[in-house]
Amino acid sequence: MSLTSLPALGSPPRTAPGPAVRGTGPAALPTPAESAAYIGSLGKPTAAEVLDRCRAQGRVAIQPRCGVGGHEEMKALLTTLEAEAAPDILTLTIDSHTRLKRFEEALRTLNLRPADLNGYPLVAHGWRRGREINELLAAPLEIRHGSPDARILFDVSVASGMTSFEGGGISYNLPYSKAVPLAESLGAWQDVDRRCGELADHGVVIDRELFGTLTAVLVPPSISLAVSVLEAVLAARAGVRCISVAYPQGGHLAQDVAALRAIPVLAERYLPAGVTVHAVLHEFMGVFPRERGNAEDLILYGALVARLGGASKLITKTHQEAYGIPDTAANVEGLRLADRANSPLLDFIGVDTGQVAEELEWILAEVAELVEPLLAAADLADAIALAFAEGRLDIPFSASRHARSDLIPRRDAAGAIRYLSTGALPFSAAHLRRNEELLHAVDGPDPGFDTLMRGLTGDINHFRHVFREEEPTTPPTRPFSAPAPAPAPAPGPPGRSQTSSEPRN
Repeated sequence: MSLTSLPALGSPPRTAPGPAVRGTGPAALPTPAESAAYIGSLGKPTAAEVLDRCRAQGRVAIQPRCGVGGHEEMKALLTTLEAEAAPDILTLTIDSHTRLKRFEEALRTLNLRPADLNGYPLVAHGWRRGREINELLAAPLEIRHGSPDARILFDVSVASGMTSFEGGGISYNLPYSKAVPLAESLGAWQDVDRRCGELADHGVVIDRELFGTLTAVLVPPSISLAVSVLEAVLAARAGVRCISVAYPQGGHLAQDVAALRAIPVLAERYLPAGVTVHAVLHEFMGVFPRERGNAEDLILYGALVARLGGASKLITKTHQEAYGIPDTAANVEGLRLADRANSPLLDFIGVDTGQVAEELEWILAEVAELVEPLLAAADLADAIALAFAEGRLDIPFSASRHARSDLIPRRDAAGAIRYLSTGALPFSAAHLRRNEELLHAVDGPDPGFDTLMRGLTGDINHFRHVFREEEPTTPPTRPFSAPAPAPAPAPGPPGRSQTSSEPRN
């Protein structure tokens, strides 16, 4: 049975798919022109068009995290989310086997234990099933995954009619993979971006979202944005016409708003005319409050940050975040709550413009010191790989041996994320001094190891401290019962397989 086969319900297990290839024959994918024609025939907006429309209307587009292994379960989850919460863009989160191109293992798990998959194995299911999902929904779909080499997944996604695709050669390598060289991941993602350019020539603009959230644990804004600038420049040079730059909510209002407002400034400074750029906020991806009311406060707060920062889109969380994978009902409630921040009754809410302006000035200057020497290089991809090898670029808490992870972030007394250690980053003396001065009041001039570890732990648990939640003396349990099965077209199993979020990165 080929990749494109779609067995009827109750048929024997699916067999291993052949490689996703263009051309003729039973396993062939549609050509780019054929995929573009199919997308045009769907009669619904692309993700890029939705983002443009929401920005023009002055509202933040809302998008959930979700993905399960079974096809019927995925259909039920997405149709329920759309029927009950009407998100602007929907998500197919891809399973870990597919992210690492272990397609046969993904298929084996799908056949034997689909509930064990932490996402939807699109390549194993095939593009015809992807189209079946697409045709059920009014909203466009984005593929979220975490693959350092997403070329096959991208081709199947486009054949399925998906019009937004997340990732990049840095942001989908260093936070996820241990041993993939940057040269390989950057090359693979340049192929993806060239295919986006080819589709644009056929009239379909793919929204290429960059995963600036990185490891999502105490990520300083200038590192997040510097990585996204470099990936965006590579994407634009390859022909990408729409770029979304995702930023992870850090927890300090003025700093987060400034980081979001920096995105259009950086786009104007470093990207060519004709490339549309959108700012995206990921609601807080660190340790979430356990109590429902506190978690919901944080969800609404994140949505307000997105609004104040001028984000085009918000990736939502749920009140069950602290307990693992949320159920469908919690996902619906999280979407509805986040969308409340779009109310015109909240126009009175503002932010200290002086603080935002100060943070913005420093963020832009730090990003410039990180990226401008590399943008002057003859080969940007080679320059990026060399910079990470030498520590002139770095990210904190990386899984990869190809990043030094010499950076040590800390929160200052106000909760903003600063650099305790900058490693070999090429920051000026003024920037080094500012970070040192802001953190001096937290731990003193030379904190010992125990002090540092207590401080980092406290910083990671920032919002639990804000809400004065005590650490439990016994392991936490989910404070809710398993949800009822989702409605037609087919009920999904209760509990963990109802919905799935991305890796906790």
